[in-house]
Amino acid sequence: MANNNNQQGAPVAEQTLSQSEAFFLKNKKAIIAAVIAIVVIIAGVVLYKTYVSGPNEVKASTAIAKGQDYFMADDYQKALNGDSAAYKGFVALAKEWSGTKAGNLANLYAGLCYAKLDKWQEAASYLEKYDVSDDAMVSPAALGALGNVYAHLEQFDKAVSTLKKAAEMADNNSLSPTYLIQAGEILENQNKKDEALKLYQEVKEKYFNSMQYQTIDEYIERIKE
Repeated sequence: MANNNNQQGAPVAEQTLSQSEAFFLKNKKAIIAAVIAIVVIIAGVVLYKTYVSGPNEVKASTAIAKGQDYFMADDYQKALNGDSAAYKGFVALAKEWSGTKAGNLANLYAGLCYAKLDKWQEAASYLEKYDVSDDAMVSPAALGALGNVYAHLEQFDKAVSTLKKAAEMADNNSLSPTYLIQAGEILENQNKKDEALKLYQEVKEKYFNSMQYQTIDEYIERIKE
């Protein structure tokens, strides 16, 4: 009888894992697009209202402002590499204004541009350059974006650890549940169900005012099956 149960349970587990993997792969681009939107909104506010603490910051923030316009217009090539006018591009400006907050933000934008162009290795390189200690508002979203880039590169252990760090840093009902669930789905795909369950339970126990709380039981039950 026990053998029959085991034989019946294996296909169920495989089916569950397959469904989880399919969901993750299907939604990776949508997930990172949502993260990018969050970063753009927050970074825009920070750039124009906060990064004016000295002459270099004013010059740097002014220099990268045109890149934001190109980014919002989905012209990622010009945002990255500049135009025929005065704008130099995030890649050049990140180097030119290294050491300023706006220069640091240029690294972030460059990484996001590369992600939107499906150039994941370049995206990782620039997102890794972004100093997450520079701003408490933007940093969790930046880490979340980096975690998703690692997932695209199939560096799943790094993706999980980065997403967990992003969730911890954010510690709010908007971002943290999203990152914890993303990390949990990756762990499920690696057949690390106990670790995934802990993350789903954290969402249920800690972020009960989040939108994800409404559906987290589905994830938990999927694991327990």
